[in-house]
Amino acid sequence: LQRPTLVIAHNKTLAAQLAEEFRSFFPANAVHYFVSYYDYYQPESYIPRSDTYIEKQTQINEEIERLRNATTQALLTRRDVLIVASVSCIYGLGNPEDFNALKVELNIKNTYKLQKVLRKLVDMQYTRTNLDLMRGTFRVRGDTLEIYPSSEERIAYRFSFFGDELEAIECFDTVTNQELETLDSYTVFPAKQYVTTQEKIQRAVVQIEEDMHKRVEMYEADGKFLQAQRIKERTLNDIEMLTTLGYCSGIENYSIYFDGRESGESPTTLLDYFPDDAITFVDESHITLSQIGAMYNGDFSRKSTLIEYGFRLPSALNNRPLKINEFYAKQDQLVYVSATPGSFEQGKTHTIAKEPIQLRLEAKGKIPVAEAIIRPTGLLDPEIVVKPVSNQVDDVLEQVRQRVSKGQRVLITTLTKKFAEELDIYFKQINVKSAYIHSDIDTMERVDIIADLRRGVYDVLIGINLLREGLDLPEVSLVAIFDADKEGFLRSRTSLVQIIGRAARHENGLVIMYADRVTGSMKEAIEETNRRREIQQDHNTLHNITPTSTTRQLQTIADDLRKEVEDDENFGKAGAVYTTHGFEEVNELLTHELTNAQKPYMTDNPSIHGAEKIDKSRKHKKATQVYTDFNTSKETIVEQLVAANYTEAKLQRLLDKAINEQNFEMAAAIRDILDNN
Repeated sequence: LQRPTLVIAHNKTLAAQLAEEFRSFFPANAVHYFVSYYDYYQPESYIPRSDTYIEKQTQINEEIERLRNATTQALLTRRDVLIVASVSCIYGLGNPEDFNALKVELNIKNTYKLQKVLRKLVDMQYTRTNLDLMRGTFRVRGDTLEIYPSSEERIAYRFSFFGDELEAIECFDTVTNQELETLDSYTVFPAKQYVTTQEKIQRAVVQIEEDMHKRVEMYEADGKFLQAQRIKERTLNDIEMLTTLGYCSGIENYSIYFDGRESGESPTTLLDYFPDDAITFVDESHITLSQIGAMYNGDFSRKSTLIEYGFRLPSALNNRPLKINEFYAKQDQLVYVSATPGSFEQGKTHTIAKEPIQLRLEAKGKIPVAEAIIRPTGLLDPEIVVKPVSNQVDDVLEQVRQRVSKGQRVLITTLTKKFAEELDIYFKQINVKSAYIHSDIDTMERVDIIADLRRGVYDVLIGINLLREGLDLPEVSLVAIFDADKEGFLRSRTSLVQIIGRAARHENGLVIMYADRVTGSMKEAIEETNRRREIQQDHNTLHNITPTSTTRQLQTIADDLRKEVEDDENFGKAGAVYTTHGFEEVNELLTHELTNAQKPYMTDNPSIHGAEKIDKSRKHKKATQVYTDFNTSKETIVEQLVAANYTEAKLQRLLDKAINEQNFEMAAAIRDILDNN
């Protein structure tokens, strides 16, 4: 089609995998990854009942921030662009006109006043330094200017002047200082996505002050003097920051003034960086569309309270995600992609999150549907076996050993985080290389865990909801679904079909549902899988195709971001601090990690969110507690069992019972005793 393309995924892990795959498919094109850049995000809020104000706290992932900057720059400079994004793409972003207007184009042989260039860089939110170059900084040494763009990785640019004439432009490695290439010209884009011109800032300050006085008068007329004083102090402080530094903490809440929008008008988002003929694919649309539809209401409720009690001006309501109809209004062509499309995608309903979709109501004719069941490799949807719940742990352990002996991988999906954590610990105690993954794991760590499963660092990956949609793992031949008969969101027809699909990348794909009864959701999921499998088998027979497992190069977006492993790679990868070799090495590693983690640090973040104090230990606090609680409980049980002086046969019976009842502390304690006998 040769059109700029946006692919929206419903979680960061899936988006990262899609970005990696598209980069391999389109190596010569600009494929970029755009998700929320917060590793930690506590939104500003107020709880009237307890009179509690919670200040906004953020911890920004610099690598993801770099990728976001690279995304906006690519959209403004090229057409061969494919962006993979999460629903973060519907949240407010800097105006593309301002972002583009503030860029600086430098060409050799042209004349420039160096001081003017430096002032321009400061306006673009670059920070001057005399020390090592960091991303988003610049330094001057005599007549040489060095800039480290916010969108680059280990690449900076050196501009050599002779008087006012720009003599040379060199691209160099920021670590080795080695020259990589020489250029005739280079365009420097702003360091931050939310930037604006000084003229707009001055105009905005006047409007902000006017609205502040109106708000103060309203509060005073209602006898709300505390709110009047609060909004006045906070707004005047923000105005001072804007006039002196060009930004303030929470500057996004004043975006309506900078953009010149009317109240209620849709905000500027990543979608506004795309040209009019762009095409959008909504991946796993049965979930993603609901996410897009739900974002606005939650944001509105929180900010309304802040405005009512004098913490923010009403303009804060205009810094928001798009409403669902605003999202549709920005689309030229939309394609839904899902193995389990919902009623909206199939044209059976016209609402999302109870909101009627105007374009759908105005549309004439049936929504076109293309069913892609046949795979080029001839692979079939997996076989499905139902087994009783009573011995699911022992049975899956035997299945794991069979698969691992063949160099294959296993996915296990549970209903709760606690079960996933304890099952992971139990597997490690018996030397099964396992890890678990859930929403508390940082974005890049999730990508690493999935990549390590494919590499063989782990043989088993245990999870809850993140194991459902879109994970393409060709090494996985077995998916085990624990408690498949527990009806609910995680065991609905849609969820089960998605989970089953994780085993469809291997020629020996198998799904085991552990259940004591066949629920309606299980029945429908099994029937749908068998329907597809029958179509695939008929096609293979007709065309004499032998199913062949897919192969895919192991290269993740995390590998693209960094060549060296992060210092704390051994920690937090499975949500708890322990290794695949058991608990013998844990105490030394844990003590070392906690010693470093107890020291809070300041993140010098010159962005619009300001510097925030982040407790580094928070990342591993929960993981440490998981290990400590489990080990303490296990040691207590060991003491009790030793005192009881049970025979080995009795201990073996207790072990079988503990495993069946999923009492992993008891099972681990008994194994310790048996191993020492």
